[in-house]
Amino acid sequence: MKLASLKEGGRDGTLVVVDRSLTRGVKAAGIAPTLQAALDEWHAMAPRLNALSEALNAGEAEGAFDLDMATLAAPLPRAYEFVDGSAYLPHVERVRKARGAEVPESFYTDPLMYQATSAGFLGPRDPVVVSSEAFGIDLEAEVLVVTDDVPMGVTPAQAAGHIQLVGLVNDVSLRGLIPAELAKGFGFLQSKPRSALSPVFVTPDELGEAWRNEKLHLPMRTWINGAWFGEAECGVDMQFDFAQLVAHVAKTRPLTAGTLVGSGTIANQDTSKGASCLAEQRTVETLRDGKASTPFLSFGDTVRIDVTDNDGASIFGSIEQAIVKA
Repeated sequence: MKLASLKEGGRDGTLVVVDRSLTRGVKAAGIAPTLQAALDEWHAMAPRLNALSEALNAGEAEGAFDLDMATLAAPLPRAYEFVDGSAYLPHVERVRKARGAEVPESFYTDPLMYQATSAGFLGPRDPVVVSSEAFGIDLEAEVLVVTDDVPMGVTPAQAAGHIQLVGLVNDVSLRGLIPAELAKGFGFLQSKPRSALSPVFVTPDELGEAWRNEKLHLPMRTWINGAWFGEAECGVDMQFDFAQLVAHVAKTRPLTAGTLVGSGTIANQDTSKGASCLAEQRTVETLRDGKASTPFLSFGDTVRIDVTDNDGASIFGSIEQAIVKA
């Protein structure tokens, strides 16, 4: 099934079930008012939401309406926790090589992750508002998963059973602020503003064969100002699958239902497939040409992020955003 949130009913929106074509929706207020409320009691709520989904897809759901993406908030307008990884080692290897640094051996056996901003997510059509282009505005096209309650110390095999939803995220980064922050040795803060989520989250079973080994096996398609930018394969070159990432986060603490876990920028060894962030493209150019030629985003630029099935139909809906001056 596919789930979204309308921009109504307060900060956490109103939960709606969306059909497979992403054209029709129905409010789930009789089951759960918000997606967070559904996740809090997921094992009781999921069968009821699934029944509503089946009725909607069969054209039998009472109160169904035409879906307008502009009316959607992020599926989880705010979440208790968002942790983001860097599971695609080609990205890590290239970035470090460009600045003459070696990749520590631990990166190949222990996931690289950080605590991200979760107090508010941008909706799929909301603008990215930044005060200065000098900050180095960048997109990062990623896959994420949403968990139910995860006990502390789970194994990856156990963690797989706690992955309940899959979606996309534009993890907005301000590249010009990152070096000084990392130099302090205390991680990201100002360089990581609010991120945007895809219009809908879907249950793994909705993905069929595209979801296997706890990875999404489809290309991540990105456009900047309407021009093709990349279509890196999500299921290729992912060093750590989502079960491993969830287990890594839960090593020393339980995770609350509604925790989001990101993959990090999708990147492949094969650079002919383009990139999923500007920093990646600029690194490829630096290694190839001795300098970067692709600029970071400017005010007025637009970005689009999407994943389509084998028939070309959008699965999660697209993230489409303009870069706007504060």
